[in-house]
Formats: sequence, C-alpha cells, structure tokens
Amino acid sequence: MFEYFSIEEYHTRLRTEQTTCTEVVQYYLKRIREYQHLNAYIEVYADEAIQRAAQLDEQRKEVGLQGKLHGVVIALKDVICYKGHKVSAASNILKEFTSVYSATAVERLIAEGAIIIGNCNCDEFAMGSTNENSAYGKVLNAIDETRVPGGSSGGSAVAVQAGLCMVSLGSDTGGSVRQPADFCGIVGLKPTYGRVSRYGLIAYASSFDQIGIFSSNVQDAALILEIISGKDEFDSTVSTKEVDDYSKKLQTNKKFKFAYFEEALNHKSIDSEISTAIHQRIAALKKDGHSVSAVKFDLIDYIVPAYYILTTAEASSNLSRYDGVKFGYRTNTSGVALNDFYKQTRTTGFGKEVKRRIMLGTFVLSAGYFDAYFTRAQKVRRLLYEQIQSVFKEYDFIILPTSPVTAFKFGEKAEDPIAIYLADIYTVMANLVGVPAISLPLFKHSNGMPFGLQLMATHFDELSLLQASDQVLSENKK
Repeated sequence: MFEYFSIEEYHTRLRTEQTTCTEVVQYYLKRIREYQHLNAYIEVYADEAIQRAAQLDEQRKEVGLQGKLHGVVIALKDVICYKGHKVSAASNILKEFTSVYSATAVERLIAEGAIIIGNCNCDEFAMGSTNENSAYGKVLNAIDETRVPGGSSGGSAVAVQAGLCMVSLGSDTGGSVRQPADFCGIVGLKPTYGRVSRYGLIAYASSFDQIGIFSSNVQDAALILEIISGKDEFDSTVSTKEVDDYSKKLQTNKKFKFAYFEEALNHKSIDSEISTAIHQRIAALKKDGHSVSAVKFDLIDYIVPAYYILTTAEASSNLSRYDGVKFGYRTNTSGVALNDFYKQTRTTGFGKEVKRRIMLGTFVLSAGYFDAYFTRAQKVRRLLYEQIQSVFKEYDFIILPTSPVTAFKFGEKAEDPIAIYLADIYTVMANLVGVPAISLPLFKHSNGMPFGLQLMATHFDELSLLQASDQVLSENKK
C-alpha cells in the first residue's frame, strides 16, 4: 500500500518503478471517498486527475521524470482560481461560478508536473477561524471529529492532515494557514506579502492576503514555495526579488538569534500548557546553542482591533462587486428596483459572518468614523511595523504561539464572535506587517490535540525561516 513521506522520497519510488502516478492518484481518490465525511473537499477532479497521471506515467517512460513536482498530488483552497473549474469562496453568491483563468501559483504548479486533485472547503470568503462559516457545511478535524479544524483554510489543512493529498494551498489573511495547521498538527507557511503572486486569489483584504502552503514537512513547503514565488506581470504588488533555491539550501548548522515576547507567553488568553511548552522549547533552543532573549512588546492588545478594522474595511470594498448583475447568484427579483435587487441578492447570497464584516467595514469607512477608527488603525499598523523591524535588526526570528488554545469543540464559540477574533492574537501580526511566518507541529496537549510553535522572520527571509524550522523539527525528533 502506498504511504507518503515527502516529495523527494516519492520521486525516488517513481524513478525506481516502485509505484506510478496512476496508482498514487487512485490511492488518494480512494482515501477521499473513505473520509468524505470530513467534508474537506468541495469538488474532486477524479477523471481529470487519473488522465493527468496516465500522461505523466507515459512521459516518464519516454524521457524520465520531468518537473520538480512530477506527479505530486495537490489540493487548492476554494478561493484560488483554476481555469475551467468552479471557484466559489465557499459562498452561495458564487456557487456554480466557473473560473475563466488560473491563478499564477496554480499555473506554476502545473508547469512543474503537479496533479490538481480538487478544491477544498473553507470559511466563506476566507472569513473565519473555525471553518463553520461555509455554504458547504463545516469541515471536521480528523484527529477529533467533534472539534474544529481551524480556519479559514480548514479543508486544505484537513486534506493534508488526513492524507487526502500530498500538499495543499490555502490563503492567509490573518492566520488562515498557520492556525488550521496548528489545530491539525501539520506545517503551515505564510510567505512575505508579495513573495507569491495574488493573481487568481479571490480577495478578502488585499493588503493582507497571501497564498500559503500546507505540508507534512518543511522540505515539501520549501519546494512548493520556490516554485510558486517570484515576479508576475499580472500582480503589481508582487516582489521582483530573486527567489532562492529554498529546498536545496535547507541544511545548515548555523546558530540563530531568537526573540520572544513575555507579554505574549504570559497573556491572559493563552492556555497554560501552551505557554509552558513554549517556555520549555525556548530552554531547549538555548541548550542547543541558539541565542534566545525576551524582548519587551507593549502593543499586543492593539493588534486584533487594528487588524479587524483594516481587513473589514478592505473587505467591504472588495466584496462590493458581488451584486448578482454580471456573474454569480442572483435572487428572483423581477420588477424590483435596482437597490432592492442588490439588497435581496446580497442578503440571500452572503452568510452571517461575511455580512457582519461587510457592515463593520462600511461603518469604519463612513463619514464621521473614518479618522476615529480606520486612520487610527493604520497608525497602529505603522507602529507595529516599526517595532517589529527594530526587533529584526538584532534578532533572526520572533517566537510566538500560533494560537492561544488548541482546537475547540464545534459551536463552543459560535455565540461570541469576539472570542473567535481574539483567538487570532498571535497570527495577525505577521499579516499586519507583511513578514513571513510558519507554524511548526511540535507539541501535544493533555486533551489529545496538537499545537505548534510559530516563527516569524524579517521580510523576504524565507530561506532562514525554513532553515531554522527544519532544525527545530529535526531537534524535536531526537
């Protein structure tokens, strides 16, 4: 029976004819059927994936293994466009909409021989931390099906966690890759803002959104990142900086300088076991020869309010295009005035959480409140940027928890959206200042659920971030 360990090991088996792409795709399709109740996938491209696998098998017979991702089975979050396939952002307002082009990241995966096996469930328009806000129903955590998988990229995380694909892509606006990775016990990487093109990513908050990666190991994440990164004429915000060969430069014996915030590890919101485990990991890093120091950080309680003011403001603008006129869902409003048509279509098409954020965003942008909320939040964002940059002048990385809690029960926080928003306290900072961050699966709570350690690096230093992550995970296995 096929068992997946890494892309490198899988390619070795293909070269030595121990398996074929067709056999592997059939294996994953079988697992997807067996674990269909997890609701990780919205749509599975079964026939297409088998056909693609057969083509790759024939190609390999003729010219050998071609492409860095030859036969690698990948899933996409339902906010990433794939030409000729449905993309809905898990919303009724875009149900049955078929993408007319592919995201740049998807094109680059396919060009390297990847097999796209399906699109994954998520919180509607990437708004949520539990994957309970989807038009297709909730996604279940494969470790404990009574608990949330995290969000918004919960389906993409569970697809990797449950072995329903090799790697997957998600999107991270405020932790939507790292938090579900934490809840599911896998690796979740958010690159620097602008490292990966956002062309073909359905926008939530344009100055925060970034395509991210789920994998079972750092090596796979490094390889996917090096493939999907780089300049793109279709995205004016993407960086033109050269892309490192991340996957070839992972191994290093370098000793790094880590900073951590006592204010974060001793915050009233954090579970005591999580705080203790991270303090113990800090002691282990020091024992291994790394430098680890506490740094004062007094802005922690301003992070979540600033994030939600700014992202909802951007969302209210970005989602205004979904009005039922040119594409997507429209309610039956024959003979109704235009404003009423918009109102009824959007009321029916959008879910509760999306409507809440649109209204909040519209409010903070309105006359009389713009300066009181939006302008002040922008000032906080600038202060955060300056403080984080000052830390990175002396240190290589910042250590943080990924989440203050482990995966919680479904419905546990349903009546208190503020409690869910506060669960983002450790992840949104990386999006506010645009730096890369990763969640590493290191720990297990007494409740049986996994939780991780988050590392943040300075802008465009994904190479050092991946090197340190590989070291940390390797040392954890000893």
